[in-house]
Amino acid sequence: MQTQFAPEALADPHIRELEGILRSCVHCGLCTATCPTYVTLGDERDSPRGRIYLIKDLLETGRKIEAEDVAPIDHCLSCNSCMTTCPSGVDYRRLVDHARVKIEETYRRPLADRLMRTALVRLIASRRGFRAALRLAAVGRLLKPALSRVPGIGPKLDAMLALAPASLPPLGPAENPRVYPAARAAGPRRRMALLGGCAEAVLAPQIHVATIRLLNRAGVDVVIPNGEGCCGSLAHHMGEEERALAQARTDIDAWTREIEGEGLDAIVVTASGCGATIKDYGHMLRDDAAYAKKAARVAALARDVSEVAGALDLEFKAPRRLAVAYHAACSLQHGQKIVDAPKTLLRRAGFDVRPIPEAHLCCGSAGTYNILQPEIAKALRDRKVANIARVKPDVIAAGNIGCLTQIGSATATPVVHTVELLDWASGGPAPAGLV
Repeated sequence: MQTQFAPEALADPHIRELEGILRSCVHCGLCTATCPTYVTLGDERDSPRGRIYLIKDLLETGRKIEAEDVAPIDHCLSCNSCMTTCPSGVDYRRLVDHARVKIEETYRRPLADRLMRTALVRLIASRRGFRAALRLAAVGRLLKPALSRVPGIGPKLDAMLALAPASLPPLGPAENPRVYPAARAAGPRRRMALLGGCAEAVLAPQIHVATIRLLNRAGVDVVIPNGEGCCGSLAHHMGEEERALAQARTDIDAWTREIEGEGLDAIVVTASGCGATIKDYGHMLRDDAAYAKKAARVAALARDVSEVAGALDLEFKAPRRLAVAYHAACSLQHGQKIVDAPKTLLRRAGFDVRPIPEAHLCCGSAGTYNILQPEIAKALRDRKVANIARVKPDVIAAGNIGCLTQIGSATATPVVHTVELLDWASGGPAPAGLV
């Protein structure tokens, strides 16, 4: 792609990096076939290629961002499916991340939209705040007819209430930072940190419990460090970069204390959306003299739980040979390029793993996307659930809390985290819904 940047613009190393990404695009359009929004809406502006042209125009001209510029960027799920498809290796995520930051810095959204986004990025990132908000959802359901008519955000409030669980589980390990020691060690003793995070810890703490049991069973001591919390993913994907970086620094500090103390063999992440962001800390904080090296060290230690489990000496025997529809979260298959490991583990554990048609397409969760873009998210969810139903599974497995919540909102089939099935098959209790 030809570019026409002014020399003074290219003096900025960040703009120079983005210009190089733009020039790598060859207009082939292969990305449109695997882009969820283009497949759903059929509009070139809502394809990766269309957004690249838009971002190129904004960068070259420096013009004011208008509402019609914001919509295509907001419609992007950041699923990165286009990057898996692209034969030229266009690093699309850097372009759309930059566009989101510029929008948040220079464009004034309508008041209702600003309030909604502010509430989401602050409440979900706080376990205490998120738990309180979910308890208030019961009141919100009583007021649903009135809330549905709130100008600008009525459908978003509807979507938020629909996703809120009817009740909350008990507090989990994330609320009790400490070392969870292995009862025995097979070979050299290992020590790994487990990300407590935010949304998953509130919605499904049983995932952390299952992970600790699984790791302990393999002789791994598990630590949840003091002071660790949200990894910054939500703020990052909403363009609030300073907030995202502040949250990243907090977690880096917590993990660095452990690394420099008793040491860590890995930082285990059970929410693949968080894992994709943590593995990118080195790039996100590359210009921070105080954190660049620490961020790169943390990023190098981050592992999805499926990566870790695959390397452990575990004995599996599935209590029942269930048909498992494995849903590949976008942040795992496209973001982290982890495709085969979870399926291989489930098969090794004795489950009948059935591939889902259109496995490359997003389920529509994408952080807060299913709240902020409810119509597109619902269309993608319904398409995903219909494809899952075609393989007639006994259970659906996935590696990301957003996907579990999104898919679970539209199916009666049990939906569990992959690690819950692995824990069950190696001696743990049956996941809820499979008893």
